[in-house]
Amino acid sequence: MAACLLAAGRLNHAHVSPGSSNRFKPLGSRSSIIYPASTWIIPILMAITFHEAAHAYAAWKLGDDTAFRLGRVTFNPLKHVDPFGTILLPALLFLTKAPFLFGWAKPVPVQFRNLRHPRRDIALVAVAGPLTNMILALASAVLFHLVWLFPDAAAPWLVQTLSQSILLNLVLAIFNMIPVPPLDGSRIAMSLLPSALARPYAKLERFGFLILLGIIFVLPMLGGQLGADLNPFRWLVSIPLAWLAPIFLRIAGVG
Repeated sequence: MAACLLAAGRLNHAHVSPGSSNRFKPLGSRSSIIYPASTWIIPILMAITFHEAAHAYAAWKLGDDTAFRLGRVTFNPLKHVDPFGTILLPALLFLTKAPFLFGWAKPVPVQFRNLRHPRRDIALVAVAGPLTNMILALASAVLFHLVWLFPDAAAPWLVQTLSQSILLNLVLAIFNMIPVPPLDGSRIAMSLLPSALARPYAKLERFGFLILLGIIFVLPMLGGQLGADLNPFRWLVSIPLAWLAPIFLRIAGVG
C-alpha cells in the first residue's frame, strides 16, 4: 500500500523571472480553491502512479508476474488510483483545510513465494516505491531550472507545482519507510528479522490500517489532552524532512 501523508508545512514558493533561473521573488497568495488544488493534482497522481508501478515492475523482474498480469506495470494512473483513498478522502481533507492530506493507492499484489529469493526480494520490491519517489523529488528540483523558458503567466503555477512535488515525494518516501505494516518499511524489516520474529510481525498487517490511524490521529489527540507530544509523525517524518528538503531546494536553486 502507498499511504500519502502531507504535513501542514509548505515549501517556500517562488516566482521565476523569465531569462534567469536564479532570480526569484515571493509568489503571492491565491484565493481560488481551483488554483492551489491544480498544483497538487499532477504531483499526487505522478507520485502514487510511479510509486506503485515501481513496486509492480520490481516484483515482475524478480520473478512474480502477478501485478504484471493485472496490468499494474504501467504509468496509467487509472490502474493505481483508489477512488476513495486517492480522490475522495484527500479532496475532502483539502476542501476542509485540514493541516495534512492522507490517502492511499490500490495496493500492488505480490506473491512472495514466486520471488526467486523471497527474503531478499521482499525488501527490494518494497524499497522500489520510496526510491522512485526520491527520484521524482530530484527530477522536480532539476526542472526548476527550466521554468524560465515558460511564459510569465505559467511560471508561478509551475514553481508551485514543482514545490508541491518535492514536498509530496519526500514525505511519501520517508513515511513509507516507517516499519509499520502495511507500509514498505515493514516489508524491509520483515526481510531482515529472523524467521521466528518475522512470522508474528507479518501477522500485524491485518491490523495495519488501524495501527496507522491510531498513530496518525489518536496518539496526537491523546497527547493534546495529556499535554504531551505524542505525535510520531513529527519525530519520524518531520525531522528527516527538515534535513532533506533544504538539500533538494538547493538543487532547485531556491535554497
